[in-house]
Amino acid sequence: MLTIVKHPLIQHKLTLLRKKQTGTKDFRENLDEIAGLMAYEITRDVPVREVQIETPLTTCSTHELAKDIVLVPVLRAGLGMVDGITNLIPTAKVGHVGMYRNHDTLEPMNYYAKFPGNIKDAVVLILDPMLATGGSASATINTLKHEGASIIKLVCIVGAPEGVERIKNDHPEVDIYLAALDDCLNEVGYIMPGLGDAGDRLFGTK
Repeated sequence: MLTIVKHPLIQHKLTLLRKKQTGTKDFRENLDEIAGLMAYEITRDVPVREVQIETPLTTCSTHELAKDIVLVPVLRAGLGMVDGITNLIPTAKVGHVGMYRNHDTLEPMNYYAKFPGNIKDAVVLILDPMLATGGSASATINTLKHEGASIIKLVCIVGAPEGVERIKNDHPEVDIYLAALDDCLNEVGYIMPGLGDAGDRLFGTK
């Protein structure tokens, strides 16, 4: 259910994300690159089908993806993970969920949702750099289930144990992928040690 992708390149780039001295340009580039590197592990079990093709020399039996891939970034920080994965899977379609966390109650607030028409039969990857309380992720999964999605994976960069447990309890069939499982949440719901507010650092708004 929980996979922590510990490739050395991912860990190196994650160190750069965590550093408070890392500026917007480098933060954006490293977030994008980590997502792309994680995509290899995330898609390891995507189903394939056998096909017959012609090479320049002969015919052969080989394989192609049997299901479409749909990326669903959670606005706004999830947008920073899209290009890294579409560079690897250029045929992937992209939906969007607008979700923000009420800083007083820590509960998710949904303000936007739009998905491609193939979502019921696709492998759906929810993209969000942070898995903190798990509230936004759980609400996003509920939204996707309501739209008919059945194969859902949650892809985050860093997560807190509290968020992981929330998803395990609410959606035990959903696989979680992280680059790092951090220590805990602080008193205002931020991941510790974390990497700060991913959206603000990604877009330079703080």
